Amino acid sequence: MDCVITAAGKNSRMINDFIKMNQEPIHKLKLEINNKPILVHTIEKVLNANIEQVIITLGYFKEEIYDVLEEYDLLDNVTIKTNPQLNVDLSKTIENSIKDNTDNYYLFMAADQPTITSQTINKLINIIDNCENPENTLSVLRRRKTGWLDSAEGLGMPFCCYGKLLYKYVINENSNLNPILRKMIKNNVKFYGVKEANNFELMNINQYHDYLTIKKEFERK
Repeated sequence: MDCVITAAGKNSRMINDFIKMNQEPIHKLKLEINNKPILVHTIEKVLNANIEQVIITLGYFKEEIYDVLEEYDLLDNVTIKTNPQLNVDLSKTIENSIKDNTDNYYLFMAADQPTITSQTINKLINIIDNCENPENTLSVLRRRKTGWLDSAEGLGMPFCCYGKLLYKYVINENSNLNPILRKMIKNNVKFYGVKEANNFELMNINQYHDYLTIKKEFERK
């Protein structure tokens, strides 16, 4: 299985937090935990799981993110793709990531998910590897229920599925992910919710206080 890491967003909420603090904005993927950028933590978690190839798709701030990859000698470990247009939503980033090879299985991760453990990634992969109909199954980090799900409410990344299955939903779409997942489950795609390894896996780093909470916990260990 390959992995797509999406890193194409505007970073707008974090930028606004820095402006409110009268500080020079820092891209959230460059914020450090244990002296290492968030982006690097996320990539390392993926590389330590059962993943063959890592694709990272860039958009806004692509030069800054590229510099981080270069500084930490990760350019040989990832394949970089770039959105042709900047102002697109997540569905278009996913489409651009997999359109050259839809006949493959993928883990989809956001670059700002350093809390996701390699253990949980492997659980997501194992569901697809061992289910009855992998071409019509999506395994996802649960938000409410675990096991086979009847609702996509609140769901997002990380998740695993067959490229062709997802591609037919994202092609020519420009939206956030959850509406697409709702369409998929309505059309009888089988969803399996994997339980988190710890509560921090369910946290998103959208704003500065999210970062501080996760930083404090990880540096306490």
